[in-house]
Amino acid sequence: MKNWAGSYSYRARVLHRPTHLEALQELVARAPRIRAVGTRHSFSGIGDTAELLTLEGLPAAIELDSETPSVRVTGATRYGELATALEARGWALHNLASLPHISVAGAVATATHGSGDNNGNLATAVTELELVTSDGELLRARRGDAGFEGMVVNLGALGVMTRVTLEVEPTYRVRQVVYEGLAWDALLANFEAIMSAGYSVSAFMRWGDEVDQVWLKLRDGQDAPGELFGAVAAGGERHPIAGMDPANCTRQQGVEGPWFDRLPHFRMGFTPSSGAEIQSEFIVPRDRAAAAIEALRSVADVLRPLTQVSELRTVAADRLWLSPQYERDSFAIHFTWVPDHARVEHAVGVIEQALAPLQPRPHWGKLFTRRPAGYPRLGEFIRLAERLDPRGAFRNEWLERNVL
Repeated sequence: MKNWAGSYSYRARVLHRPTHLEALQELVARAPRIRAVGTRHSFSGIGDTAELLTLEGLPAAIELDSETPSVRVTGATRYGELATALEARGWALHNLASLPHISVAGAVATATHGSGDNNGNLATAVTELELVTSDGELLRARRGDAGFEGMVVNLGALGVMTRVTLEVEPTYRVRQVVYEGLAWDALLANFEAIMSAGYSVSAFMRWGDEVDQVWLKLRDGQDAPGELFGAVAAGGERHPIAGMDPANCTRQQGVEGPWFDRLPHFRMGFTPSSGAEIQSEFIVPRDRAAAAIEALRSVADVLRPLTQVSELRTVAADRLWLSPQYERDSFAIHFTWVPDHARVEHAVGVIEQALAPLQPRPHWGKLFTRRPAGYPRLGEFIRLAERLDPRGAFRNEWLERNVL
């Protein structure tokens, strides 16, 4: 079994598919080492161990509570499926990631995010969760409970996340406009204005002479500028990766549509991104964005030959212990690499060295080489893991090396 992009091969000897909760609890309680695997959008061994289980065999459920308002879903639910169901009932999530193909539990556990100055990562919407711990017991926790902020972004170290409750809000409309040809000097001089020009903003480039594209996602009638500090609106649909068919991408050209069909870059029924790739992402304090850009431009000769595309985004701060946005508004630099693991790993090391003075935190589900630092609540998380998983059933090589 490989990950979604074919760039990681799982070493597990068996994949279990329980069809009801009691079977899952029995399975977890008796397995020496076991992990839950989702839609396999990670690019490392974070989700690998001797035995794996998938939640896809459990009965699906999307339970809306319009009084709260919130929605309770099974962990294997994909965001695209959830969004469609919410829209049909007049509700929405605050944001979505680039891909709607990912599972709720996997995205929450790794602090996967979209973009937007005031938008927290997807895990910040969690108000309640259920975990099957290593003794097979079902643990329920809700916002405000002791340790809850450590349980949400849990990297799979605490248990199997079977159900998640998310905040929702009334549905809204979004228009998407792509601008091309933004000069680096214009981005650096007008960074705040550009990244706040839409509800969600992404800048794409390949570390060449300019920023190739800026995607503005404009909410509820927000006006699109005629030009963006020298960048002009694209004359047709665009794909973030040069030369690829934009048919897989969500609609652009300022055509209004439902939130779930504009906030992601890619459409649910199509192959996202390039399909054959490795991904990395590093998150630095937002006020160090210019320094991060300049540091990476200084090593662009190493990055450019391996980069299919890079994406720049902003994410709001939160209080989740292992969130890369913990207590700091953040600037995220994403890399979609060619599928050449040895050369990409070298390039990632170069990035980590260049960004080291800026306290970078990597995206947990993507490729990095240095043990992450800068998490003030890490010791508390480790103690929480020891309490909920005293026999180490959910530990694996990746967790031992990078977290525990």
